[in-house]
Amino acid sequence: MSTTRHGVLAGITTSVIVGGSVPVTALLDAYPLLTGQALRYGLGGLLLLAFARLTGRRLPRPRLSDVPALVALAATGMIGFQAFLLLAQRHAEPGLVAALLGGSPLVLAIAGPLLARKRPSATPLVGAVLAVAGVAVLSGGGSGSAAGLLLAVLAMLAEAAFTLLAVGLIERLGPLATATWSCFTAAIGGAAVGSFAGGWRVPDATELTALLVLAVLVTAVAFVVWYFAVGTLGADRAGVLIGIMPVSGLVVALLLGRQSLELTDLAGVALVSLGVVVGLTSRRVPSAARPEPRPAELR
Repeated sequence: MSTTRHGVLAGITTSVIVGGSVPVTALLDAYPLLTGQALRYGLGGLLLLAFARLTGRRLPRPRLSDVPALVALAATGMIGFQAFLLLAQRHAEPGLVAALLGGSPLVLAIAGPLLARKRPSATPLVGAVLAVAGVAVLSGGGSGSAAGLLLAVLAMLAEAAFTLLAVGLIERLGPLATATWSCFTAAIGGAAVGSFAGGWRVPDATELTALLVLAVLVTAVAFVVWYFAVGTLGADRAGVLIGIMPVSGLVVALLLGRQSLELTDLAGVALVSLGVVVGLTSRRVPSAARPEPRPAELR
């Protein structure tokens, strides 16, 4: 299997994991936001560090010049995203929030190449538009206040920042080190601020289970796999795969019997699928993939 196919498979895997984890995230609604994220990312970072040690992988340490990117990544794409998402859901219907979050592939298709001082490629851009349209159909739209709209947009931008701010780090440190050090940065920041805003408390059994699932699957596993996809495909092409997240959420909802399948769902899935196929046809080699990371060794 080629490196590109490994990257596509990695992106799909991440989108399925994150999309299917939405019901798990909801179990932490009553838990202190910042300290909860600190626990999740701290445990995720420890698991990644242990994985690197056990497998003998070299984990490059970030340079001083990498610190601003790590702090920005942790503050926006990790803790900031969760905060904006939670607050947005309090002021807007879930459909509106989901629809706006679905716009991140378009942001990545435009901003990814521009940050690399390149012109956006047509196929990822068209694919992103189709994927965004599919997400909008799947979410069903919705309504909300001006505050809800603003918070949902901020959540979408934070989601895009999780990828955009990591591109340079992935190129210098590799996917594993980028995921590990960003987790520790988010854990330290969340613990420091959360101690004064929200405080600490012992999670109950349900909250502890949710924290463990998020730390292991959505953080330790999904972060490394996603950053491998970004390093292989580039931010613009990998971003198209984000459209799979609501499709994964739909499948989980159907399996749990919480939603019935409708024609609009099929139309949304078809648009997302078409967007993914179109968006991944670009032959441009991403700057973040030089040299390409080897599938068998995520550094």
